[in-house]
Amino acid sequence: MAKGLNRVLLLGTVTQTPELRYTPGGLAVLEVTVAGQDRVETEGGELREIPWYHRVKLLGRYAELLAEQLAAGTPVFVEGRLDYRTWESDGQRRSVLEVRVDRIEPLVSDREGRTVTDARGQERLTDALNQVVLIGNLTRDAELRYTPQGTAVTRFGLAVNETFTSRGQEQEKTHFVDVTAWRDLAEWAGELKKGEPVLVLGRLVNDSWTAQDGSRRFVTRVEARRIEKLTRPPEGGAKPAPAGGVDLEDGLDEFPPEEDLPF
Repeated sequence: MAKGLNRVLLLGTVTQTPELRYTPGGLAVLEVTVAGQDRVETEGGELREIPWYHRVKLLGRYAELLAEQLAAGTPVFVEGRLDYRTWESDGQRRSVLEVRVDRIEPLVSDREGRTVTDARGQERLTDALNQVVLIGNLTRDAELRYTPQGTAVTRFGLAVNETFTSRGQEQEKTHFVDVTAWRDLAEWAGELKKGEPVLVLGRLVNDSWTAQDGSRRFVTRVEARRIEKLTRPPEGGAKPAPAGGVDLEDGLDEFPPEEDLPF
């Protein structure tokens, strides 16, 4: 597997003052919803301002330190990574793709007209940033299809490898990310095959639908703006450096995520 790269960069506005919570094991958890707008080309070729809302998660002492600084309406810069987790619920295996925060910085709000207010009275940053950079391997052959309007769209899964330290031991984890590409990029990406290493630059997107039982379900994916093929590393090549910071995996199994996003 290619050496993984997993970065998320967001510039947005905190929609609601977050509430600090603790797992049964005592791990502090702070979930913050950040909102902004992207300028996106629609299926008809027009540019539109598309709103986005992403929930990001802070853990441990860092969560406790930031809890009092992230009031509703605060513009923030978020640096983090996508984190894929699975858990059991009612006998079924569930999964979620979250944004785990490595760094969050409140910004000085000294410019007027930077935000708009949505229907719920929440502020959303207009000059926002929503960027994801990934390096991983395809989990399946890319699937190219066309919408009824004739627009090409390709979907594939990406496995992103991560090395980290937990309980004093070096471990590996694989994050699984769904990627979508449109138009000319989709037609090119439709030739990608299972196992190929690629670089993906794109934006984070939340999709929702109604399940058969009537419940509302959500999925987080990456909409690619650029995809590059990578050469395969030689056998026995250098391993990625271990991730620093807190012991990210400790205590998380006690705290399965909520399925509905808070917006």
